[in-house]
Amino acid sequence: MTIIDNAVYVDGVRSSQPHTLEQTFETLNEHGGMAWIGLYRPTETEMAEVAEEFGLHELAVEDAISAHQRPKLERYGDNLFTVLRPARYIDESETVEFGELHIFTGRNFVVTVRHAETGGVARVRRRLESKPELLAHGPEAVLYALMDQVVDDYVPVVAGLENDIDEIEDQLFSGDSHVSRRIYELAREVIQFQRAIHPLPGMMQLLKRGFDKYEVETELQHSLRDVEDHVERLISRADSFRDLLQNALTLDGTLTANRQNEASAEQNEQVKKISSWAAIFFAPSFVAGVYGMNFDFMPELHWAFGYPMSLALMAGMAGLMYVIFKKKGWL
Repeated sequence: MTIIDNAVYVDGVRSSQPHTLEQTFETLNEHGGMAWIGLYRPTETEMAEVAEEFGLHELAVEDAISAHQRPKLERYGDNLFTVLRPARYIDESETVEFGELHIFTGRNFVVTVRHAETGGVARVRRRLESKPELLAHGPEAVLYALMDQVVDDYVPVVAGLENDIDEIEDQLFSGDSHVSRRIYELAREVIQFQRAIHPLPGMMQLLKRGFDKYEVETELQHSLRDVEDHVERLISRADSFRDLLQNALTLDGTLTANRQNEASAEQNEQVKKISSWAAIFFAPSFVAGVYGMNFDFMPELHWAFGYPMSLALMAGMAGLMYVIFKKKGWL
């Protein structure tokens, strides 16, 4: 079953726990209160049943079924459709996992639709059930508490990303060949995180504009403003992460270019040395070759000093080349 939790609350207290959606609708109609239905990847049939009972807009229902939505808040009459992107940092793989949470709120109901394994909704339900006076404020209290929980869960994500960036700074100067790939992957996660949190201030402004019209309790107004302040701080840190990674990528390119230049310079030095020694050994080989092919007039055959002279010539030419190359810094 995709129904994770299903309850009807009266004055902030769980009064019944129906086993089916039909029982939930019957209980709500007979005894009043607020229904809170938690669904996990519901089928079209289940969503159609909920939509018909609570008058959910078909476009919002379609979004909730198909998922892959960006954070947003849309009002359809007296009903609100909210999309949030929960996130959690996975220490083992040093990656960020993003989920998706859809929230339908109306006059007397809350329907949450999850598309990822996350315990955030369950934690909010337990916390609100322990504070009946807060849960008695109705669907707005649930919506604000869910938003607060999602934002609170962003804090470990920010800490994890910050730690990853610190590690990248160490890798940059250690010559790690994999640092470029890690910078790119981390930058992609930061961008996804920015997409999850940047729409939140605008969504909260829309909620604040409805405070007077829908007579939202003062306590809930203060709660939403606290969440908004928290979001602004997270956005500032996330934006700084992106700048840091861009600088890291630029620095990595510079360091890579410098290492390539150093390697090229070292290679040039080696080529110079090899060429110098080749030239030095070529000189005596050339003299020996010329003398060795002159069979008719070999100096050493008709002149007593011919052979010593040829040796001296070879040694002199090699020595002269060595001095020249040494002065040029090739040896």
